[in-house]
Amino acid sequence: MCGITGFVGKTDKNSKKILVNMMERIKHRGPDGRGIYIDKQVALGHVRLSIIDISTGSQPMFNEDKKLVVIFNGEIYNYIELKNKLKKKNHKFTTNSDTEVLLHGYEEWKEDLPKYLRGMFAFAIWDIKNETLFMARDQWGIKPLYYYKNNDKFLFASEIKAFLDNPYFKKELNTDILSAYLCFNSTPTTETFFKGVNRLEPGNILIYKKGNIKIKKYFNLKFSESLKDFEKSVEEIKKSMQNSVDYHQISDVEVGSFLSSGIDSSYIVSLARPNKTYTVGYDDKRYDEISYAKDLTKKLGIKNISKKITKEEYMDNFPNIIYHMDEPLADPSAIALFFAAQIAAKDVKVVLSGEGADELFGGYNSYREEIDQSWYNKIPYFIRFSASKIASLFPEMRGLNFIVRRGQKLENSHIGLGRVFSDKESQKIVKIKNQIKTKDITKPIYDEYKYNSNIVKRQAIDFYFWLIKDFLHAVDRNTMMFSLEARTPFLDLEVYNVAEKLSLNSKVNRNNTKPALREAAKSVIPNNAYNKKKLGFPVPLREWIKDDDVYNKIKKAFNSKISLKLFDNKKIIKLLTDHKNGKKDNYKKVWTIYTFIIWYQKFFEEN
Repeated sequence: MCGITGFVGKTDKNSKKILVNMMERIKHRGPDGRGIYIDKQVALGHVRLSIIDISTGSQPMFNEDKKLVVIFNGEIYNYIELKNKLKKKNHKFTTNSDTEVLLHGYEEWKEDLPKYLRGMFAFAIWDIKNETLFMARDQWGIKPLYYYKNNDKFLFASEIKAFLDNPYFKKELNTDILSAYLCFNSTPTTETFFKGVNRLEPGNILIYKKGNIKIKKYFNLKFSESLKDFEKSVEEIKKSMQNSVDYHQISDVEVGSFLSSGIDSSYIVSLARPNKTYTVGYDDKRYDEISYAKDLTKKLGIKNISKKITKEEYMDNFPNIIYHMDEPLADPSAIALFFAAQIAAKDVKVVLSGEGADELFGGYNSYREEIDQSWYNKIPYFIRFSASKIASLFPEMRGLNFIVRRGQKLENSHIGLGRVFSDKESQKIVKIKNQIKTKDITKPIYDEYKYNSNIVKRQAIDFYFWLIKDFLHAVDRNTMMFSLEARTPFLDLEVYNVAEKLSLNSKVNRNNTKPALREAAKSVIPNNAYNKKKLGFPVPLREWIKDDDVYNKIKKAFNSKISLKLFDNKKIIKLLTDHKNGKKDNYKKVWTIYTFIIWYQKFFEEN
């Protein structure tokens, strides 16, 4: 695992210094080595974390005639198979690294190269003769890739912060997506909070030549729901998961694993049997997963290393974590993951993690609405819609929320797993006008899946807006902060090929979520974790915000200069005080606003 950065445009005597400074910003992604390539039109930088082919896998790497040069962040798990296939086509290899497969694969397959890759990746190939940059990001969005264009200069990097040291980068706040962020708790658009900086979306390639950017999609998430036999589904899950875990353990260094109390990480650990696992928890037993993790590892005969996080540690480390996130991310579990990565990095360079299972196999409780509340859909739509409109006029309440939600078409209201604010609320709080609506952000996904079931629509929304922009973003930044590589066996082509065929009864039923996955996991997990609801590194933030020290820290941020400029002060202070006084559970709303303020201060005031 590594970090990549560079820029295209006429270079000069200062280009090397600029590139080195950009690399310095992301040196945490690769402490084992550095490499640069500069010619008249491009500067490429690479910081390396050595995992495979430690002795000969340095980058930038050239093909045999020195016409192509590549910098690569990720792992290609099927590189040996691809290498053998390319050798039969007379390609000559000089290393044992997966990186070299990208060069010869590009020679052979050109723009179709990513379709052959099983793994996680973000890479850039520079065609020296044709002065063309080819970039690609993996199907799942595990590895990040950002780009920025200013006149005749094109910048790219694994992390946005690398741009800060490039004189061609103009740092400006993008306020157009602020209210949408308050709804999603992360940046839901391709554009970021840095004006002009965009992320290359998963499953896409980008070609830059002569000042022109061309983006093409090479992978589409699909769910055919064609496999109706439950028992056959279970057997196919077992086979694909074992295969994926085996591939994800390919490494020249030790591989450990994160472990919570739920099925996803428990299944991976039970299949992989790593020597070491890592868990975090709290003194409050309602949020503590350590005892569950230790029970599982004791039964498996492997080691569990754990840490209890204090309120003070959590709050003190928060600003630094947000800086490493690059973008405001208000998921409290993202901060807990920092501590799990911190203890793991003391022992290993690689960890397995359980992201992706819920989106592919139907793991969220919201999916059960399509079954548990199907009776409500039998009421004529115009009656449900009218009731929804009336209920929406009243303050939020559990019963009323159900009427509001189920009285609208999914695409008119549902933005995924964990909506924080409603559009109406967020646009009243944000002072900046002409904010993009969440419905406009999710519309392209709903249009793409308009002929699919509501379950599939939910899976697609959660995949693109929560898995990619929240969970995987948090995993990459928190692990790479400690030069630790995270691998996600559920996000694998072989596993996906099974998951995309699963019928409704294999994804959700009246008794449980992801029943087929649970049944498959049951055969290898030695305790009842296969049937346990996932907590996913929960945090007692709801209680902490009521404590005077945290309350006062947040209140100070709410009265800061940038907060007064962007937000309605009376409204956000009321959210905070109502939560402290127990009038309303506003902790997610409070934390989302606070996260943005701290992010802004780190990048626009301190930096």
